[in-house]
Amino acid sequence: MASAAITLAAEAPKLSSANTGFMLICSALVLLMTPGLAFFYGGMVRVKSTLNMLMMSFISIGIVTILWILYGFSLAFGSSNGFIGYDSHWLGMSDVGLTDLWPTYTIPIFVFMVFQMMFAVITPALISGAIADRVKFSAWALFVALWLTVVYVPVAHWVWGADGWAYKLGVIDFAGGTAVHINAGAGALGVILVIGKRVGFKRDPMRPHSLPLVMLGAGLLWFGWFGFNAGSWLGNDDGVGALMFVNTQVATAAAMLAWLAYEKIRHGAFTTLGAASGAVAGLVAITPSGGAVSPMGAIAVGAIAGVGCAAAVGLKYKFGFDDSLDVVGVHMVGGILGSLLIGLFASGKGQSEVKGLFYGGGMHQFWIQCAGVFAVLFYSLIVSAILAFLLDKTIGMRVTEDEEISGIDQAEHAETAYDFSGAGGGLSGGSLTSATETKKVDA
Repeated sequence: MASAAITLAAEAPKLSSANTGFMLICSALVLLMTPGLAFFYGGMVRVKSTLNMLMMSFISIGIVTILWILYGFSLAFGSSNGFIGYDSHWLGMSDVGLTDLWPTYTIPIFVFMVFQMMFAVITPALISGAIADRVKFSAWALFVALWLTVVYVPVAHWVWGADGWAYKLGVIDFAGGTAVHINAGAGALGVILVIGKRVGFKRDPMRPHSLPLVMLGAGLLWFGWFGFNAGSWLGNDDGVGALMFVNTQVATAAAMLAWLAYEKIRHGAFTTLGAASGAVAGLVAITPSGGAVSPMGAIAVGAIAGVGCAAAVGLKYKFGFDDSLDVVGVHMVGGILGSLLIGLFASGKGQSEVKGLFYGGGMHQFWIQCAGVFAVLFYSLIVSAILAFLLDKTIGMRVTEDEEISGIDQAEHAETAYDFSGAGGGLSGGSLTSATETKKVDA
């Protein structure tokens, strides 16, 4: 008995300064993704909505951080049942020791908590792109708080909680294809079906006002995503995190090239917006699957997602829903593809021995993936629509039509992104030129 106890003590995980430092860096990288998303979205809207788009991402950092500490982490990762967690010691994080380890890992609970906090921050921010130009900032802030509580937290528990029903079923989601991307994409669809279209949808040109800003945002997202994906293995001890790092790069490159090829064939040009969107589509698709597939499988996942998401973004015109910045087409569709392709391309040599159809594993894992994908999709879609409906009928979700036309930045924030008043070189020609250019940009 004594020797057995000594053996168990020797095998107990010990705090690893290397893994702890690595995870703190990854947490910072994931936080960087939210300002990156703000720039990505901010460049895609018209000039009169730029600041509002930036603020919709930044306010998520503030709101989600506080709520995650107060109760979000406890409900998402505590042990209770298959649908929601709870741990009283994690409420407010007041009863957690500095060196208390996350179970079976070598990093402190504080580190795991803050890493997951950054995931919780960016997920509702993803939704903001679908409802650009038309939502009250106060209503959006309240929506973020409610959505985190009744949508994100339960879904995170299903997928990643030790007793979550999807986790126990065997659904593979390495870093958030279901919990982050399908969750946010389906939530975005639920909200836009309730609040309706922008004024002038399908009639007025609504082109991105700053493609360089879009490319900057995409670059920051790509950079931060290495922390998002590779960090989700919570350490560097067995090479799986390194596989995920490689697959993140490979799939993103493949998706960007596939998107560009698709739009060249369909529309006759290689666009910067297509390159940025294709890269994001690849990042989304490899997020759930990168720990399960080989680098060759990652190329397939990225290429399929690049073409699939490029085709999907046009569905809003066919079906008449106004997904302003293609959140549904990129994040929901990309998340679905990445999650389901695990059932085809899982090699059995990565995060687990599970094999997909093309590696001799049959269709078993594919059907398990379907269960997780469609449960999250329908739950998020329905509950998000209900939240938007309740807020719209109480405090109102949308700004007035006049405020939307004149510019939501001025109406909601009393600011504008760019000052054109000093752009002219003279009193007569300069002022006229400045005013004319301002009208052109606003259009």
